[in-house]
Amino acid sequence: MNHTAPSARTTTRRIHGRIVVGPIAATAAIAAVLGCQSQKSSPSPTRSSSPSPAVSPSSSSTAPPSSSSARSPSKVPRGEQGGTPAGERHGAVGEADGVVPDGVTVFDDRVPAVANLDTDLLKALRRAATDAADDGVEFYVTSGWRSPKYQDRLLRKAVSKYASEEEAARWVATAETSPHVSGDAVDIGHSAARTWLSVHGAVYGLCQIYKNESWHYELRSEAIDHSCPRMYADSTRDPRMQQ
Repeated sequence: MNHTAPSARTTTRRIHGRIVVGPIAATAAIAAVLGCQSQKSSPSPTRSSSPSPAVSPSSSSTAPPSSSSARSPSKVPRGEQGGTPAGERHGAVGEADGVVPDGVTVFDDRVPAVANLDTDLLKALRRAATDAADDGVEFYVTSGWRSPKYQDRLLRKAVSKYASEEEAARWVATAETSPHVSGDAVDIGHSAARTWLSVHGAVYGLCQIYKNESWHYELRSEAIDHSCPRMYADSTRDPRMQQ
């Protein structure tokens, strides 16, 4: 037998073994290299891959609030909130003081502004209103008797509105001189009723007293026979207001 044959077979086996082992080792080496590179390129779990942008103190949610925003808004004192001045909120008035609700007529005895009018004035108003109704006209009372407190309040409002006591006096009298407080005057609405009274009022002794107040009527009994007296330009020309 030839002794080289086994040697050749052994060599062949070794070569084949090396051929098989070689690719496996190479593959493992490549995998190790790739794994190492992957670990180097992966971001650290505890550190951001890019720096966080700087946050300015003004936009930070943790920035301390300014003194104006940290402090709760203080309540505005009554009387400084706009609308009615504080002095006019003190001593509020209502129907018992002569405030007139909408839709009140000269026949509404339940309303103090009507019920507290001078008896003769109220009778004349109701006679006139009854006759006016035949012409399709209804008398509404926009103001009648007033308490002194209500009159004072109206005067303060007039002074505030006109920014002048002199101008306010042309429209609103004092509580001491106002015929509304004594129950001797009534303000009539609407325009149709005032127009009717301007033509027929004297027949009932009902007269407009001031040129600048077409709604203001008082009883002048002598007007029934002699017509209404000459009107004053405004209440400041009325001698009764000079007291």
